[in-house]
Amino acid sequence: MRPFDPRLLRAAPEVRLPVAALTVVAGAQGVAAIALAFALARLVTDVVSGGAWQRSGLWVLGAFVVRAGLGVLVDRIGASTSHRVSSVLRRRLLQRWLTAPVEGRPDPERASTLAVQGASAVEPYAARFLPALVAGAVVPVLAVGALVVVDPLSALVVVVTLPLLPLFAALIGRETQDDTMSRWRALEQLAGHFGDVMRGLPTLVSYGRARRQVDVVRAVSQQHRAATMRTLKVAFLSSSALELLASISVAIVAVTVGLRLTHGSMTLHAGLLAILLAPEAYWPIRRVGTEFHAAADGATAIDAILTELTPPASSTTDCPAGTGERQRVGPSGAISRGVVVERVAYAYPRSDRLVLDDVSLVAGPGLTVVTGESGAGKSTLLDVVAGLRVPTQGRVSTATVHYVTQRPFLPDGSIGEALRLGATRELTDAHLLSALEQVGLAGFVSGLPDGLDTSLGDDGFGLSAGQRTRLALARAVLSSAPVLLLDEPTAHLDGESADLVRDLVRRLADDRCVVAVTHSADLVAVADEHVHLTGSLVQAVPA
Repeated sequence: MRPFDPRLLRAAPEVRLPVAALTVVAGAQGVAAIALAFALARLVTDVVSGGAWQRSGLWVLGAFVVRAGLGVLVDRIGASTSHRVSSVLRRRLLQRWLTAPVEGRPDPERASTLAVQGASAVEPYAARFLPALVAGAVVPVLAVGALVVVDPLSALVVVVTLPLLPLFAALIGRETQDDTMSRWRALEQLAGHFGDVMRGLPTLVSYGRARRQVDVVRAVSQQHRAATMRTLKVAFLSSSALELLASISVAIVAVTVGLRLTHGSMTLHAGLLAILLAPEAYWPIRRVGTEFHAAADGATAIDAILTELTPPASSTTDCPAGTGERQRVGPSGAISRGVVVERVAYAYPRSDRLVLDDVSLVAGPGLTVVTGESGAGKSTLLDVVAGLRVPTQGRVSTATVHYVTQRPFLPDGSIGEALRLGATRELTDAHLLSALEQVGLAGFVSGLPDGLDTSLGDDGFGLSAGQRTRLALARAVLSSAPVLLLDEPTAHLDGESADLVRDLVRRLADDRCVVAVTHSADLVAVADEHVHLTGSLVQAVPA
């Protein structure tokens, strides 16, 4: 957990300009603070000596206005920068996970924590801590430099005592890091368990076990609350320790100045400047410590997010992807309109059991149907071909594919937006209605009050499983991908709808390569190629 991670500027180049602007303005604010100390010392000296204090008063007023204006500017730039940093990191995370295979994605609880709470925690870090960090690097140097010119003895006191503040801050920061990591682990556990409960709530209600989960969620929440309170206690203790050190150090400067003023070995102007400049040397570092504890979640989140955005080389993949369609190019080169699977083996992450073992398959234009017992690895084979999973060994070569899974993704938007998802060409309402007609949903959609503009619920809530599948098949009709992968396209459909989809799949296979996993004998009957998967090999079945 570093105060500032340079990887942020490399991972998100869009934030370089606002961060640079924030650095410049925060530095200018520190210069204004030093200038204000000189103006105040001159004003008091002129008042005591009966000099032209009016001019000094104008300088003080101008310095106050400049410093206040820079403070407002720092707040505004910090707020804008924080929003941009948070948005960019969240967007980069989602892009990274969407283009990564399953093996390169984090657990759901960690992913939800980073994308939601993690990205949001970055905002106070960028809005408050970064300006304080810049001021902490610039202002103490300026203050000590001015003290060296004005009063070398006070400068020596500050130089000797100033390192104590970052030293104590670093020692306390280590404890804060442990507590913050504990909070993140508790938050990930809470998010993961809550997500599991929500997904399994219908089953829990059916078996009368839903209320039992209330106690479990309460216990996990209590762990998160206890970890948060420990972090707050350390933060308060840290702030108190830094305040005490700074107060003692400033008091030492004030005592030495007072004694020399009493003996007449120091001028009033120099003494006032020393007393005004000494707090300016300590205050920025105290603020860095305070803001660091307030933004510790953000620092931890940035480290976790940047680590996620720069995965090890072994977890990368050579399959660039777009929404809904993926292209995977094997070492032997992609074929133009088909699929080639060469001696592919696959084992799930953190498992040594091979789901696929030495599987080879060649599919050209036409309909290739893959059958096999449940658990033989049929869906996994399609995932590997689509580039969603990286094979343990072997090669996969395909043209651009469009993959319709057993539970296709539907965005939280309108029906029209769901059909246009991932489209590479302009689609009119006529195109959408034509595709819906081919899957038997045109009448259903036209009968809705808003037609294609009808909003879908979260993940297609409100649609039956069969309607979801047919909507995804309509999206496949609109796709320009030469390879279509279909996982159980006739499942969840009644007899009439299954016949309609079977005929549609047969028509799509006239000019595309269609690979369909199915248990339907009717779909097998119209296939050009039928292969049977046993997990260890693919066997061709005579027509």
